[in-house]
Amino acid sequence: QVQLVESGGGLVQAGGSLRLSCAASTSIFDINAMGWYRQAPGKQRELVAVVSSGSSQNYADSVKGRFTISRDNAKNTVYLQMNSLKPEDTAVYYCYADHKWRGVYWGRGTQVTVSS
Repeated sequence: QVQLVESGGGLVQAGGSLRLSCAASTSIFDINAMGWYRQAPGKQRELVAVVSSGSSQNYADSVKGRFTISRDNAKNTVYLQMNSLKPEDTAVYYCYADHKWRGVYWGRGTQVTVSS
């Protein structure tokens, strides 16, 4: 069992910044990819950003240039730095981890609300 603990969500004004953290209970070296999805009310869950075990990164077009995903191997933690936030970024953000042999795990989610 892999536990993912998210933190860093909250309420921010448009144009502001937040940093999300996701700490894994297992070695990050046992994880193929780790990243963030988000789900807004009435919408499907969508990929925001992902970082692979080789540190390659992928982003949704809607967040490119504004969000940055990074990993701290020593802390088994992945971060999502979110800048220039927009009201349309409002959603519950979920951390996920694709473990090499245990499958995919999800965090409980953290709410991000951007006011206009």
